[in-house]
Amino acid sequence: MSTIPSFGLGTFRLTGQVVVDSVRNGLELGYRCIDTAQIYGNETEVGQAIAESGVARNELFLTTKIWVDNYSKAKLIPSLKDSLAKLRTDQVDLTLVHWPAPDNGVALEEFMIALAEAKAAGYTRQIGISNFNIELTEQAISVVGKNEIATNQIELSPYLQNRKLVEFLQGQGIHVTSYMTLAYGKVLQDPVIGAIAKRHHATPAQAALAWALQLGYSVIPSSTKRDNLSSNLLAQQLKLTEDDMAQITALERNGREVNPAGLAPVWD
Repeated sequence: MSTIPSFGLGTFRLTGQVVVDSVRNGLELGYRCIDTAQIYGNETEVGQAIAESGVARNELFLTTKIWVDNYSKAKLIPSLKDSLAKLRTDQVDLTLVHWPAPDNGVALEEFMIALAEAKAAGYTRQIGISNFNIELTEQAISVVGKNEIATNQIELSPYLQNRKLVEFLQGQGIHVTSYMTLAYGKVLQDPVIGAIAKRHHATPAQAALAWALQLGYSVIPSSTKRDNLSSNLLAQQLKLTEDDMAQITALERNGREVNPAGLAPVWD
C-alpha cells in the first residue's frame, strides 16, 4: 500500500537560486513533500535548500525520477546514487521512472527490475512510474507486481482528466499523482473555476487543487512566489460541493500540455 503525501511541492522548470528559494519558502510554510527529477537539473539545489532548512530528514518525503538515459541495468542504480549524493541523503522516499520511452532501446522489464533492485538495496523506500498508459502499467505490474508500484504520476487537470487511466489505476490499487494540475495556469482563467472559487472565497488555484484532492489524487504544484506557495496549501481545507465537482468534471477537453515525442506512450 502506498503512503504518498497528498500535497507536495513541485520543482519542474525551477533551477539555481530560484529553486533554492522556492524549496526554502515551501519548507518554512509547512510543505514536507518535495518532488524533483534528474532531468530538472536541480537536485543539488533542492538538497542544499533542505540541508539549510533545519527540517529533519525523517519529516520529509522526497521524490526523484530516473531519466531515460539511465534506464539500463548498468546505469539506473548508479544514477540514483548520484541523485542521493546531490540531495544529501542516503535514501529517497519514492523513485519513479520518468517516461516509458518505448523507443529508447531499454526494455521495460529491464528498468522495472533495476528499479525494484534499487528499492531492495535501500536506495529508495518506494518505487513507481510516471506517464505510463494502461498497457505499459500492466506490463510494469507483470514484472514487479501491482503492490510494488506506489504511484503513476501523470498529467492531470480539469482540462485533462484521464478518466480511463485513473479508473484502471484505482482498480489496481495504484495511487494517482497529478502533475500540471493547473495546466500551466490555463485553468486559473477558467470562468467556471473562477465562479466556484468566488463562492468559496478561495482562489482559482485552490479550487482546482481541491478538486484533485477530493478525487483522491496527490498534487505537487510549484511556485516561485511565497504567497502562492502559502495560498496553494490552503486548498487542503477547501471542501467543494458535489455540484462544484460536477461543474469542474464537465471542463474535460483532452487538453494535454506535455507530450514529448519518443518518450510519451500512445495515450488511452
